[in-house]
Amino acid sequence: MKIPNENIRYPAVAGAFYPQHERELRTMIDKYLSIVNDTPVNGNFGKLRGLIVPHAGYVYSGPIAAYGYKLLSKFQHSIKNIVMIGPSHHAGFDGACEDGFNGWQTPLGIVMTGSLRESLNENGKKLIGMYPAAHEPEHCLEVQLPFLQVVMKSDFTVYPILTGNIDPKKLAEAISKVIGDDTLIIASSDLSHYLPYEKAKQIDSIANKSIPAIDIETFTKQGDACGKIGILTLMHIAKMKKWNGIMLDYRNSGDTAGPKSRVVGYGCYAFMDE
Repeated sequence: MKIPNENIRYPAVAGAFYPQHERELRTMIDKYLSIVNDTPVNGNFGKLRGLIVPHAGYVYSGPIAAYGYKLLSKFQHSIKNIVMIGPSHHAGFDGACEDGFNGWQTPLGIVMTGSLRESLNENGKKLIGMYPAAHEPEHCLEVQLPFLQVVMKSDFTVYPILTGNIDPKKLAEAISKVIGDDTLIIASSDLSHYLPYEKAKQIDSIANKSIPAIDIETFTKQGDACGKIGILTLMHIAKMKKWNGIMLDYRNSGDTAGPKSRVVGYGCYAFMDE
């Protein structure tokens, strides 16, 4: 795949958050997908429109993220555009920002990127800026790409957005006006951080109840997540569009690859359009 002017974002966390070699990476993702129990989306649940997936190292959160991507594999033929929203871990700023690249490279190849900035900034809005330096070291969106490359069987375009200090409702209102029937929205977020195992489960139960119920008020006041703005943005869009929420999986690092004394929570949720 040829990228105009070779304006490519190269991997920042390959070899750290996930394997840097193609065969090892593909084998790991295939394994996670193969051991996913059948998702609770059986029967006439309509079309997949949104996912919330974690973004830690694959050994920690990959098995949970796989639930979302296994579900996506059932709908991938109808999806051409993927809006990815995640928190900035390395830079602080007001609003949200795009990356400025024409493609993102992973060990599995290059994914084409697009821009929504002009559409989202219409009518005097200044929601989205351009901040390549915030995207270059950021892992939260990058780790989603290899999963997408494995499950998507045809060409697709991603629209990477990092959030800073921004009202999720305003961002949701803008995005909801520009997405089409061939668009999936992915919010990238982990849940509670560095709590004892049982305390983490208690805190994360708020997310597990309020996110599928699209209970924006409860999650805003009590929910704990590093990508809270992205989650709330997707919840607002789901409410506007009358989508239904479903919890696909929840575990924490004490269940996957870490000690139970200090864990990070991982939830995977879907939004369906009947």
